[in-house]
Amino acid sequence: MVESRVSAAVKELRQFNLRQIAQSGQCFRMTEIPMTEIPRAEAAVKRVPAAEVPGSDFMAYRVISGFRFLTVVQSGETVIFFCGEEELPYWENYFDLQTDYGKFVESVDKKDVYLQKAAAFGSGIRILRQDLWEMIITFIISQQKTIPAIRALVEALCLKYGSRMELPAEFVPGERDGAFYYAFPTPEQLSCATLEELQWLKLGYRAKYIYQICRDVCSGELDLEKLKTYDYPTAFAYLQRFYGIGEKVANCVCLFGLHQIDAFPVDTWIHKVLMERYACRCRRSTLAGVPQARLCDFLVKKYFSGYKGYAGVMQQYIFYYERYAVPR
Repeated sequence: MVESRVSAAVKELRQFNLRQIAQSGQCFRMTEIPMTEIPRAEAAVKRVPAAEVPGSDFMAYRVISGFRFLTVVQSGETVIFFCGEEELPYWENYFDLQTDYGKFVESVDKKDVYLQKAAAFGSGIRILRQDLWEMIITFIISQQKTIPAIRALVEALCLKYGSRMELPAEFVPGERDGAFYYAFPTPEQLSCATLEELQWLKLGYRAKYIYQICRDVCSGELDLEKLKTYDYPTAFAYLQRFYGIGEKVANCVCLFGLHQIDAFPVDTWIHKVLMERYACRCRRSTLAGVPQARLCDFLVKKYFSGYKGYAGVMQQYIFYYERYAVPR
């Protein structure tokens, strides 16, 4: 077992909802778990109502980021983080706890009824501060894939090429034997995969993108440390120089891997909203002069430029609202 004492840090958090974060399409190694999987720290767990208590909004998740592991439990505004004592600052930063998301919700234009509803519905979402390399590979995989399929492929890569990590004894509830998980593979580990091996993992056309991006990173052609220093426009342009990264993937990497929360990725869900909810607000004469291929860019600039510096937060509210609130 890893020699690392598990702490149980109890926090009271507003605008924070584990399930909303897990379902917001930004992370793929955040998995809901039953109460029986919670680490042994009874004094802390007693602060949170059990799932069986009527009216309880109890939820628990396992989160893996790079080689780090967290169990996190929530009921109402009470949240408990179970992790190694030295790991807590990492997870506080990961969940962006220092940012006041209430201000983002309050800033929504009162005249935009649709966005008001979306922000209220998904007000517990936060933009996670995730590992840059992991987000590059994850969102290359995400192209034309459903969320369950993305999760499965990410786990397949970790199982095949990531390091096996043992959990501290306190992370193993009851009388079970030791447990472990697989870290996300480093560029060096993943570069050991042949193109054929990646194709065998059912990555499809994405296999050749991943194969090449590994070589670009290992050779220094794609400099991750330099990328972290770029502002949003520079990072967005830089990422698109590399095979397999188009506008949508570049925007996702900027938003979820670099925490440049002004990035506004446009996937099929967001495209649908822009066309159905916002294009109709424009005069036909205005839209007539906009090339069809740039229409979404035009609408994003017109209706979301007022959220300068955090438009990506609004994108997440819309994405989540469309997936879980709007009837199909």
